[in-house]
Amino acid sequence: MDLAEKILNRFNISKPQRKFLLTLFAAILTARGKINFRNLSRYSDLSERTYSRQFAKPFEFVAFNREVINEGTGRENERIVVCDASFVSKSGKKTYGLDRFWNGCHSRTEKGLEVSSVAIVDVEKNTGFTLSVRQTEPTEAAQPTCPKPEQAPAKTGTKRKASKKAGTKKKGKAKSKKKHVEQEADEETRTDQYLQHLTDVRPFLSEDEKYVVVDGYFSKKKYVDGVCQLGLHQVGKLRGDANMRYLYTGPKRAHGSGRQKTYDGKVNWQDLSRFSYVDTQDGIAIYSLVLNHFSLKRNLRVVVLLDQRNKDKIRYVVLFSTDRELDAKTLVKYYKARFQIEFIFRDAKQFTGFCDSQARDRKRLDFHFNASLATLNLAKLEHLQTQPDTLPTAFSMASIKACYFNTFLLQKFFSMFDFDQSLIEKTPEYQKLRNYGKIAAQN
Repeated sequence: MDLAEKILNRFNISKPQRKFLLTLFAAILTARGKINFRNLSRYSDLSERTYSRQFAKPFEFVAFNREVINEGTGRENERIVVCDASFVSKSGKKTYGLDRFWNGCHSRTEKGLEVSSVAIVDVEKNTGFTLSVRQTEPTEAAQPTCPKPEQAPAKTGTKRKASKKAGTKKKGKAKSKKKHVEQEADEETRTDQYLQHLTDVRPFLSEDEKYVVVDGYFSKKKYVDGVCQLGLHQVGKLRGDANMRYLYTGPKRAHGSGRQKTYDGKVNWQDLSRFSYVDTQDGIAIYSLVLNHFSLKRNLRVVVLLDQRNKDKIRYVVLFSTDRELDAKTLVKYYKARFQIEFIFRDAKQFTGFCDSQARDRKRLDFHFNASLATLNLAKLEHLQTQPDTLPTAFSMASIKACYFNTFLLQKFFSMFDFDQSLIEKTPEYQKLRNYGKIAAQN
């Protein structure tokens, strides 16, 4: 934790909080099992009550993560901003933020929590660091209250029955329409939250970090316009049947009234003859062209990835960027690098207790999510600091956790049996014990 201590010394915080954070980061990397207050107290000298009390205190995790990112990525390296949300399973009637969110693992909406994350990905090192994480607020539209149905009139004949059935159908259509409107309002509200999160962390982005790479969910006019208003460019994915138009590039009309021709027909995604062929990578052909998107109401650099490896089932993916001058290969490279944020969520959930919070209130939940991802940043930074620049930097959280646990256990032996730790640490046997169970990560 020397790197963490070096970074924390730059912050104007109290000594007890600095000492607690160093203990917390080490305990998260050492602990086995769930990362909650009770289990953390087993791997440190702090009590469960101390962890609960300290988690309620504020800390500038965004600024801390920015310092970690500056230490781990070179200033000259190519970096992008990646935004995404992740589902967190959680129960309890008093837990803050409980709502129905989309769970990608099960491909359905489930009751739980959701957090949105903004990460910085070093494209050259193919490594992502979390800059900020924030819990998604619950929405009222997700929990509509239905009024009690009125009492139906008495049956007086076939005509009354027919009118009753017609009224039931109309009520059913109105109810389904109301539910659809409420779902749309709920979706727009969460899009506003994701955009507000990006707006709040905009001052922490450097001048070179100007591309925001997201998945297909964020291809909405409100989000795209918001990203462009922040002085950034969005790179994302479009629907396979996106309503787009060719730009008219022919001669302009010299005489006559009326508006000049702007568009030259609707795009047929089964016919790419008007697109510019760029290259073929791993059996996937790359086509590119500047088109106009009807819903987004702007011109975009569009890249189509055509997968023809299986002749019986030809597939394609449509990517875009609001920067019309962006190279097609670079756009594809950026979108591939977006998946580093998925690896961040995976490692945080498996190794740093992202989903193991014991708390239920808003402050402690926010502290837990940030501490989990900040610890993962420190582990990546420590790994990068020990790797030479000439070798590929394969990263394994399982190996780092094993090393921290072995070191913790050896120090327990030293203290209990009163061994001279300074002499034993210099022996090669100590390093073998410290690296026991280490996994060789594959690229």
